[in-house]
Amino acid sequence: MDKENTERKLSWPELKAVVSDLRRQLSSLSSMVPNSITFRTLQDGRTRIYFLSTPQNTWENTLLCADVPNGHQPTSMRLQWQCVIESNFPTISTADKYSREEQLIRERKRLTTWGINSYEIHSDSGKIIFPAASSLFQCIDSGYSTGSLFPTKLRMTSSGAKINSQICPSNSDLVAYICNHDIWVTHTVSGSNVRLTYAHKGERNLSDDPLCAGVPSYVMQEEFSRYQGYWWQPRCTDGVYRILYEEVDEGDVKVFCFPSSHSDSGEVEEFRFPRAGCPNSKSYLKMMEFKVNEHLQIIDISHLELQFSLAMLFPWMEYMVRVGWTPNAEYIWVQLLDRRQQRLELVLLSLSNFTEALPVFDDSTNAYLGSPVVQVIYSQESNIWINVHDILHFLPSSDNNEVQFIWASEESGYRHLYLITAQIMPYMNGIAEGSEPMDYVFLQPKILSKTALTLGDWEVMGQEIWVDSEKQLVYFMGLKETPLEKHMYVVSLRRPGEVRLLTRPGYSYMVDFDRDCSMLVTVYSNIQKPPACQVFRVTHADWTVEGVTLTPVGYLVESTPLSNDCYAPDLYTHEISSGHVLYAMVFKPHNFEPGRKYPTVLNVYGGPEVQLVSNTFKGMRQLRMHMLAARGYCVVAIDSRGSQHRGLQFESYIKKRMGTVELKDQIEVLKWLADSLGYIDLDRIAIHGWSYGGYLSLMGLIHFPDVFKISIAGAPVTNWNLYDTGYTERYMDLPEHNPEGYFEGSVLNYINKFPEEENRLLIIHGLIDENVHFYHTSQLINALIKAGKPYQLQIYPNERHSLRHLDASKHYETTLLSFLQNNL
Repeated sequence: MDKENTERKLSWPELKAVVSDLRRQLSSLSSMVPNSITFRTLQDGRTRIYFLSTPQNTWENTLLCADVPNGHQPTSMRLQWQCVIESNFPTISTADKYSREEQLIRERKRLTTWGINSYEIHSDSGKIIFPAASSLFQCIDSGYSTGSLFPTKLRMTSSGAKINSQICPSNSDLVAYICNHDIWVTHTVSGSNVRLTYAHKGERNLSDDPLCAGVPSYVMQEEFSRYQGYWWQPRCTDGVYRILYEEVDEGDVKVFCFPSSHSDSGEVEEFRFPRAGCPNSKSYLKMMEFKVNEHLQIIDISHLELQFSLAMLFPWMEYMVRVGWTPNAEYIWVQLLDRRQQRLELVLLSLSNFTEALPVFDDSTNAYLGSPVVQVIYSQESNIWINVHDILHFLPSSDNNEVQFIWASEESGYRHLYLITAQIMPYMNGIAEGSEPMDYVFLQPKILSKTALTLGDWEVMGQEIWVDSEKQLVYFMGLKETPLEKHMYVVSLRRPGEVRLLTRPGYSYMVDFDRDCSMLVTVYSNIQKPPACQVFRVTHADWTVEGVTLTPVGYLVESTPLSNDCYAPDLYTHEISSGHVLYAMVFKPHNFEPGRKYPTVLNVYGGPEVQLVSNTFKGMRQLRMHMLAARGYCVVAIDSRGSQHRGLQFESYIKKRMGTVELKDQIEVLKWLADSLGYIDLDRIAIHGWSYGGYLSLMGLIHFPDVFKISIAGAPVTNWNLYDTGYTERYMDLPEHNPEGYFEGSVLNYINKFPEEENRLLIIHGLIDENVHFYHTSQLINALIKAGKPYQLQIYPNERHSLRHLDASKHYETTLLSFLQNNL
């Protein structure tokens, strides 16, 4: 783009054309790498890899597969993709066609693609289930077919969107799903379709209908990343199928109204949203049992409840953050977290805890029948907060009175892996001689041994780990080399502490293993190289970590060279005055000329749980940063103290004082960059961010008006009292315990500090944002008007939090460029 065109102020139609043209140019940065990877061994010994991606010359996600040839010879061949689903199968192409439930799931999972975004495959039978067009579809991959499959819709009598489907692990003909906030199950051969739970009445008014079954609360989905609310028992015993589920009671949670996303007629939709310090929903763990008769009909449905509720046994409990079955299907495990998120306990529940009636006393044995075992097997506390993770792996045990598992904890200050053996108090055949039921409740863990598998000033990623039980090897993702790169490592249970790096430094990785840890798929990239996706076999010379060998067997995606070196930002490291090392990323203007100074946009987030700066390829997810650089702006991103992957102490810098400390780090690094690089114009600095970044964009203009000439705040939090419990209370504590922090962290308390000059503040917000409610912005606007402060406002009537609708997104980008060119 020529110099004259970047410096001349463009009209609105010209900017619209520029945005469209830049999107086309930057589309080359989009690399649709495989995700949601599943492995399946076919009858002839081949491995078939299933994944979601977008084939060339299309724009919708679909289900694809590739076969890995037999043999162990290393190869760099490109594995051939094949569409599992017929290309003319009708999927959803626009947001308007999604049901409300599907839209909310997409928003909370931060999905950006259309088409098929989830699927499940039963490895033994080859049955595939996936949602589309508010219904569920199935097809069966026999492993012999060479062509694509045309799915059929499951026969279901329920009306409404069918979501969160799960195939029964022990019988692929049974599929459970959620419809209208209750659990249904269908037999895909007979068509028998039964509603298992009746928690939700279907009332139009939410206030009259607070219960749902199998659906986690808003806070559980949004802040704890648990989207599943029911769990099949891994095995069927005596012909009985069991589904463990969570019933959520939101009766105490306040209802808020938003304009309907499907109507321009003034209709509203209701949402439950617990603000900081206000009541949360309540969760109850329940169970369903049923059988399937000879006619393949679902019969003998039983509703079971806990004899002793979790709330009674653990009165401090606020959140049920993770739930599941042990692999032997004999116990249920539950992770319980307190309201202040500083205490977590891992609890085992025996099946005998769930009953249709109260415990029965047997006079002949002078004992209660089926006495339930409730055993806390691990407990941890933190004076900062507990970051909930997904690492829990139970190991086989030959002793029925012990349980051995791999767990992750940040007790050292960094998340690391531990091998723990805990005692389960014994009982004989469910009969406890001379005992009361409560005698089999053990609220203190009996830890027999605890061994640190990893250690050091680096973090193990909180995602899944992969365990080779035969070789006693644990594969995991971590950041041992640098906080900027995610790598795969292996450690042996026999030699704790001996950690071996298996991936190549200079890149950052994502990894998926098959069930027996004999094959893996890895996606890797760095700041300059677009992602590649490669398949490896895992072989062993012996049982040690040094004996592990990764042999390449082919590519699913090969890295393509960049069409323009301008698309690769630069990484910088700086030790700030506190002694902490911070990382920054700079996108140079595409029209860069040595000796010139350029207007600069500080693209800020600054909050917890996010890492902006890493040695990964910055593709279309950083579209707007690329777009600004293409228009002649320098764009800077900095991870200040409080950001992710640097350990608990580094994160806790913002504890109880969000909004008051982050920008000092950002500005110190920004000024160092200006001195070091020589082309950042400190007289023309804009601050821009979304959500937490929008919040800091407002705080930047309030507290540092001499640093930031203009501020563009997207969907900003303006008062932490208005945000949800799970997030706010984790970092700020409850309002009653930290009134000073809430006061000092509220934008609304600094209205008089906003500048008097016009054209320095632009606020952008979606009207149906159920995450950061538009009420945040309306409160700010009312206060600005009252104080006579100038501002500009851009509202998107039908947009949720992430502003993903293409038309709205393009309009936002045009607005952003217009405001910058006219005022920076």
